[in-house]
Amino acid sequence: MSHRHWVAASIRRIEADFNRSADTHLIPLSLPGYPDIDFYFKDESSHPTGSLKHRLARSLFLYALANGWLREGAPVIEASSGSTAVSEAYFARLLGLPFIAVIPASTSPEKIAAIEFQGGRCHLVERACDLDEASRQLARETGGHFMDQFTYAERATDWRANNNIAESIFKQMAAEPHPVPAWIVCSPGTGGTAATLGRYVRYRQHATDILCADPEISMFYDGYREALAGRPWRDLASTGGSRIEGIGRPRVEASFLPSCVDAMVKVPDALSLAAMREVSARLGRRVGGSTGTNFVGVLWAAQRMKQAGRAGAIVTILCDAGERYAHSYYDPAWYADSGIDVDDSDKMIAATCAGQPLPDLPWVAQATG
Repeated sequence: MSHRHWVAASIRRIEADFNRSADTHLIPLSLPGYPDIDFYFKDESSHPTGSLKHRLARSLFLYALANGWLREGAPVIEASSGSTAVSEAYFARLLGLPFIAVIPASTSPEKIAAIEFQGGRCHLVERACDLDEASRQLARETGGHFMDQFTYAERATDWRANNNIAESIFKQMAAEPHPVPAWIVCSPGTGGTAATLGRYVRYRQHATDILCADPEISMFYDGYREALAGRPWRDLASTGGSRIEGIGRPRVEASFLPSCVDAMVKVPDALSLAAMREVSARLGRRVGGSTGTNFVGVLWAAQRMKQAGRAGAIVTILCDAGERYAHSYYDPAWYADSGIDVDDSDKMIAATCAGQPLPDLPWVAQATG
């Protein structure tokens, strides 16, 4: 089979897989402290690979195929904290390609098992800041392709339509009391979701603001703040890795576009995980830590709306299910080992859901408002 024919056949397989899949649910939630605000969770955990990253992986594979970067039998390599690797392993197996995930050594055993279940192989790296170089080295050694989600996430996604997450949200909101959300809240892992949401609401001329909630150990918030001040921001970096798997990065990734974001908050890990537990209790099922980070952003936006006497809707993303974190976020011993408070943060989130003020968080709002 020629390379062009193999590419065409591979794209058909991915499109057929998409046609077999239903859209993800939009789940409403009521909070007693905010009677004039409707809350919704876009449940991305219902994808075949269990997370928001399923959309990204599909887009990255189509982008790489259309660019001629993938070849029959050649490995696909990705730097990932877990969920993207699970989803990319799924698509690699669909195309009959070997897949190697370059992941932090601290990645939960549940995610490692999920990658291996999808046919992938895991290459562990001690420091999060070394993932990219290790991935490039593996690509050179194996003759494979480094997918590089952090560079290509924002450009691989068709942000105008094609059932991206933004279009899906607005279609599902069409019959709701407030069909155009006041806020959509997400958290940056690559920055690609924020770019897609921000571009779409501008393209469709919706009066919706995009709020990014960044975890405690991450450089996106710092990059956003520096960009708004007109200072250099692309090269900001640290050596620490986020404790909230799937989001947060030790550098400002190429897919993060500050101009597509209207406001940012920086969320302490203790509050993210308390919010995770609160959402899990209210929905009756476990969610992951990044959903908790998002929910703190939701509460921040809700308080601003309440203070302004504004009714409306807030939509956020349920990124993945909590079963992947049984050995971390749902294990009391993990909190003791990590030195993360539980009791006080749980009380704080519960009080905020009841309408009491959220403790001050570092935040910045775009100067153009």
